[in-house]
Amino acid sequence: MSRIPHEPQHPNTPRTPRAAWRALRCALLCPLLAWAPAALAQPPAAAGAPASLKQAFNAAWARQPEARSLALRRDAAAARRQIAEQWIAGAPSLELSDKSDRLAKNQGSREVVAGLSVRLWLPDERARSAALADAEGAAVDSRASAAQLRTAAAVRDAWWDWQRARSERTLAQARLDNAQRLAADVAKRVAAGDLARADQHQAAGAAAGAEAALAESASALAAAAQRLRGLTGMLPDAAAAERIAPAMLPTPPAERPAPDAGHPALRELSDRAELARRAADLANAQTRDNPELLLATTRDRGNFADAAQQTFTFGVRIPFGSESRYRARVGQARAEALESEELLRLEQDRLAAELDAARARVAATQTQLQAADKRAELAREARGFFEKSFRLGETDLPTRLRIELEAFEAERQATRVRIDLAAAVSALRQALGLLPEQQ
Repeated sequence: MSRIPHEPQHPNTPRTPRAAWRALRCALLCPLLAWAPAALAQPPAAAGAPASLKQAFNAAWARQPEARSLALRRDAAAARRQIAEQWIAGAPSLELSDKSDRLAKNQGSREVVAGLSVRLWLPDERARSAALADAEGAAVDSRASAAQLRTAAAVRDAWWDWQRARSERTLAQARLDNAQRLAADVAKRVAAGDLARADQHQAAGAAAGAEAALAESASALAAAAQRLRGLTGMLPDAAAAERIAPAMLPTPPAERPAPDAGHPALRELSDRAELARRAADLANAQTRDNPELLLATTRDRGNFADAAQQTFTFGVRIPFGSESRYRARVGQARAEALESEELLRLEQDRLAAELDAARARVAATQTQLQAADKRAELAREARGFFEKSFRLGETDLPTRLRIELEAFEAERQATRVRIDLAAAVSALRQALGLLPEQQ
C-alpha cells in the first residue's frame, strides 16, 4: 500500500486562528456529543424496574388479562364443583297461593296452598357434572400456565434484543473513545510535522463515523428498551442489570428427548380435550329436563260455618325427553373434543421440531462463540502490535485505522455471539416449557 506523502511543516510555523479554534471546538464538543445519545437513550429507571429476565417476566405477567382474571376463574370452577356435590340439581322453589270468594259471593270459601318444589338429578347427571367441574378447574390452571409460557416467549425475545442493543452501544462508545484518542494523537503529530494533514482528516473522519455509529446504537437501544417497556410497563434498569450480570447464561435444561405431557402448551390442549369430553358425557345424560319433587300442604274451607280442613300433597313431575333438544350440545362437545385432540397431536409435532432446532442452535452457537473469542483475542493482540509500530512510524495511518476497525468488529462479534448463546439457551428452555429462572 502506497503511503500518502505528508506536507512538511516548519516547527516554528504558527497555527492559524481558524485551526486553533477548530481544535478547541472539537476538544469541547466531542465529549458532549458522545455523551448526549447515551443520556437520551437511557432515561432514569423507575423504582422496581426489572433488572433480570425473571423480574421482567414477573412484571409482564402481572399485567396480563389471564393473570388478573385467574382468581375469579378459580372461584367459578370451585363454585361449580360445590353445585355438583349437592343432593339436588338446583335451588328449591317455594310456591304460595291463596284462593277465596271475597271479591265475589264472599261466603267464606278459602283455600291456602304452601308447597316446596325440588329439582332432582337425572341418572348419572350428578357424577358427570362433578367430573365436568373437575375438568374445568384443571383447564383453568393449564390455561394460565400456557398464557405464562406465551408471555415468557415475548419477554425473552424483547429482553435479549435489549441486551444486544445495550452491548452494541457499549462497544460503539468504546470505539468512539479509541477514535478520539487516535485523532488527538494524529493531530499532535501533524502539528509536529510527522504526519500530513490528509492523515488528520482520515483520523477525524474515523472519529465522525464512530460518533454516527454511537448515535445509531443509542437509537436502537432506546427502541429495544421501549419494546420491553410495552411488555413490563417500565423501562429496564440497565445499571442494576450490569451489576447482576450483563448477559448471564441461563441454566441449561436437563436433557429430554421430547416435550412431555407436563409442557404447558400440551397440558392446555389436553385439558381442553378432556373438558370437551366431559361436557359431551354430561350432555348425553341430560336427555330431558330435570324431574321435580313437590311437597305441599293445603288448608281450605267451604264457607264461614265450615271448619278448615288441611291436606298434604306429594307429587313428582317428570318431563318428556326430546332427542333434537340435546343433540346439538352433544355434537358441539364432541367436535370440540376432536378438534382439541388433533391440535394436541399437531402441537406435539411442532414442539418436537422446535426442540430439535433449539438444541442445534445452542450447539452451533457454542462453536461459533469459541471461534469468535479466538478471533477477538488475536485482533486485540494485532491491534497492540500495530499501535506500537504506528507510534514508531513503521505503519501508516490507513493500516492503523483498518486494524482498529477489524479489532472492533471482532470484539463486536464475540459479544454478540455470547448474547446469542444466552438467547439460544433461553429459547431451548422455552421449547421445553420452562419459565425464566431467577438471574
